[in-house]
Amino acid sequence: MAIHQTKKGSMETNTSVKVRLSLMMFLQFFIWGGFFVTMGSYLLEAFRETDGINSLIGQAYATHNWAALFAPLFVGLIADRYMNAERVNAICHLLGAGLLWYAASITDPGTFVWVMFGYFMLYMPTLALVNAIAFANIGNADKEFPVIRVWGTIGWILAGFVVAQTVLGFVGIPLLGSLTGVENAQITNIPLKMCALVSLIYGIYSFTLPAAPPQSKGKAFSLREALGLDAIGLMKERNFGIFALCSFLISIPLAFYYARTNDFVAAMAFGDTSASFMAIGQMSEVIFMLFMPFFLLRLGVKWMLLIGMLAWTLRYFVFATFPESAAMLVFGIALHGVCYDFFFVTGQLYVDRKAPKDIRASAQGLFALLTYGAGMLIGNYILGWWGDRIALDGSTQVGWMDGAFSFWGMPALIALAIAGLFFFTFWEQKEIDAEVAEAA
Repeated sequence: MAIHQTKKGSMETNTSVKVRLSLMMFLQFFIWGGFFVTMGSYLLEAFRETDGINSLIGQAYATHNWAALFAPLFVGLIADRYMNAERVNAICHLLGAGLLWYAASITDPGTFVWVMFGYFMLYMPTLALVNAIAFANIGNADKEFPVIRVWGTIGWILAGFVVAQTVLGFVGIPLLGSLTGVENAQITNIPLKMCALVSLIYGIYSFTLPAAPPQSKGKAFSLREALGLDAIGLMKERNFGIFALCSFLISIPLAFYYARTNDFVAAMAFGDTSASFMAIGQMSEVIFMLFMPFFLLRLGVKWMLLIGMLAWTLRYFVFATFPESAAMLVFGIALHGVCYDFFFVTGQLYVDRKAPKDIRASAQGLFALLTYGAGMLIGNYILGWWGDRIALDGSTQVGWMDGAFSFWGMPALIALAIAGLFFFTFWEQKEIDAEVAEAA
């Protein structure tokens, strides 16, 4: 960044950079939220005659978990050592735009899964890249990064509104309808095409982002470091080992929510506006994030993590027992803020405080590998197997009425069992609670 002689000029430059980085975050998560939430609904419609349709949906969603396992290798080998992060980000999204556009035309389910795997192999590394670009171009990360990152959540929320063509049924956003003449876009390939075009624009825009040079240029690549295995020794400490185990296990039922909630609430209550109501989860996430320091100070790490796990249990119990109640479905979606913030954000803060400074990045990588990687990966295969086992017809209201209790009962029981395991085995020191609360 250029050095400016005046304080005013410097402030203007800093503001400009933050605006550009905020737009980067907005586009990054608009793309993901624009097709990911409704992909299951699209697959149900496009491949409704396919045997094992539930397994197909699970496999399609599992592609982003497989990619999450490989993403650290990609970033560690290329972005950290050879190329500026913003250039790698640009190339990934330009190539990803082509794959998303191609995915929209695929008629073979197996090919669709492989193409989505290819896409997520390009997309998942960019989640780390955009953070690297932001951190390289801001001064006070603790104060400035959250303001920039929240625009990613806003992008995800707005994507849901655009696809559903409404804001919670109150305000119409007929953009896609006007362009395509399609009323229920979320069960078509339109979200994939929309996100492909946005990815193309974003890829071009990324070349204009502030520079983020390689941070480990000339440094030998370490597989252990890239996969977070340098931090595996932390598991020798009893509490951290229990935390790591439960983090992995609780991510298994989490997969059920991401893969099947949209087609579930669409069939039961909200129809072609379901993507808009799914955005309530991200709204809840933002609200609870604001109160994180308050809750951490008063509850401590153990109870924050436990409440997050129990919120999963409650959400799935609500889906299983009140499938016909629109109000209860909204309540279940709104619990996302508690589920995500209380567990994942608290977990990230806990890892940051437990790990020595020299392996904190590795420890966060291990946490991501256990949750978004291995845990959700297994969960997506289980939900597919379970859906086919109970012969779930997720494309109709009758099908969900018959299968809701069995389908959602499975993750509810898993989450409850894990919460019980955590409650009786995890005992954290008060000094760690205080450090985590201060960090929040």
